Amino acid sequence: IAESLMGCLEPSGVAVVVEAKHLCMMMRGVEKQNSVMKTSCLLGVFKEDARTRSEFLSLLKD
Repeated sequence: IAESLMGCLEPSGVAVVVEAKHLCMMMRGVEKQNSVMKTSCLLGVFKEDARTRSEFLSLLKD
């Protein structure tokens, strides 16, 4: 997702965070009902500039 946005839009940076429920763990033998997976990709200024990265990540905490 992040690489596609960088390629198509050519911005100075892209930050993508995806959160999803892990249905395999929720429905099968493990039965962890609140099993959530998060993944992120930071490119450009979001990867290179600590201040920009920190500002973005702080927005996710709210």
